[in-house]
Amino acid sequence: MTDVPATHVPTTEPVRAHKHGIAFGEAVRVWIKIACLSFGGPAGQIALMHRVLVDEKRWIGEERFLHALNYCMLLPGPEAQQLATYVGWLLHRTKGGLVAGGLFVLPGLLAIMALSFVYVAFGNVGIVAGLFLGLKAAVLAIVLEAVNRIGKRALRNRTMVAIAAAAFAAIFLFDVPFPAIILAAGLLGYVGARSGSPAFTGGGGHGPSKGALLADADSALGEGIPDHARPNLGWALRISAVFLALWLVPVAVLVLALGTGNVFADVAVFFSKMAVVTFGGAYAVLAYVAQQAVEHYGWLEPGEMLNGLGLAETTPGPLIMVTQFVGFLAAFREPGAMTPYVAGTLGGLMTTWVTFLPCFLWIFLGAPFIERLRGNRALSGALSAITAGVVGVILNLAIWFGVHVLFRQVTEVRLGPLSMDVPRLASLDPVALVLFAAAAIALFRFRLGVVPTLLGAAAAGAVWHLVEQQL
Repeated sequence: MTDVPATHVPTTEPVRAHKHGIAFGEAVRVWIKIACLSFGGPAGQIALMHRVLVDEKRWIGEERFLHALNYCMLLPGPEAQQLATYVGWLLHRTKGGLVAGGLFVLPGLLAIMALSFVYVAFGNVGIVAGLFLGLKAAVLAIVLEAVNRIGKRALRNRTMVAIAAAAFAAIFLFDVPFPAIILAAGLLGYVGARSGSPAFTGGGGHGPSKGALLADADSALGEGIPDHARPNLGWALRISAVFLALWLVPVAVLVLALGTGNVFADVAVFFSKMAVVTFGGAYAVLAYVAQQAVEHYGWLEPGEMLNGLGLAETTPGPLIMVTQFVGFLAAFREPGAMTPYVAGTLGGLMTTWVTFLPCFLWIFLGAPFIERLRGNRALSGALSAITAGVVGVILNLAIWFGVHVLFRQVTEVRLGPLSMDVPRLASLDPVALVLFAAAAIALFRFRLGVVPTLLGAAAAGAVWHLVEQQL
């Protein structure tokens, strides 16, 4: 086995679609395994796929895996789910992509739906409230750890630090829309890389661990481009028409039938828009959702956003599945003629549909063209700058969460174009502060995993509630 040099240019010779000999049934079993073990956020999920697909199964080579990951990180939406779809498509055409991407979502969909029912039924019960207090405090520590982890990989030079700082100031002080920040960073990175600036070379913030590299030529897929992975304009138009109809027709029907202002129509439109503009990974998506769902639509409180993220962190699947929790609560609280539980279920399912279905479109439409661009420096430059900008956005998210978790009273202050939430220091919640500090120590000092940290913080919150009742 040989290492792949950075300048390696893969062959463009076609290979038959199933030359690799990987049985579809075996692939399905592997995707089920990955889906059920995909805890820990996008970094952990990508590392899991790398270990299984590259190191253990040797189905796909290191360079091709990273190329697919870089493309997925440039897309709006959850990069880990899109990466699974991309690799599934490479191995077994469209059905492979549908199975890989669909199975990646399914466990989280079922788990979050069940936990949403539990939340609305028992969320205000004392001991359950204690559990969620612990979850919120731990999630704050997890988001800070994500800033640290991604920042170490993304902020490799002063240019990237400046991009992150500018992104943070834009969203924290001036409420600049998240999509505008990411678009500006991407354009800057693209232009910088095209100009040959060394500051914009390199990959993104997530990636597999370093070690011995599996050359593409030594993998089961090989280094050539399968027949079905070669650009085909007719195929691109057909697949676009099918998935655009599956995605947008239900949205149009809801808007025409119910009108704007109806919660189902608003959920469908908002999360469809989110699917197009939320670049930069799960935590960046949460910044945009929190900004709109909490502050604009008023579907839930800031603390409830943290509760949803805590649920998503402790279940398999994409962290962006927290959006299903948001859609569930929005419809549950405005059920119309339905019962709240039926409305919540439909709202959650609609959210998941419009959030994840576009991901299949981005892969099936764009991947054949991206396969021919392996090694393109301009794309890598855009990715590097976007990831740096995302660091600033996630830092803003951490501060926003921290203000609303650690303090009971928050005031919005506006000074001309400047706008920020300022906590009232006297409203500091000492219990939340202690739980947050313990979770941060567990993550940063003792390197405890995300799931054990969340479970431990939740248990501590419940114990505190029981002790408080006895005092």
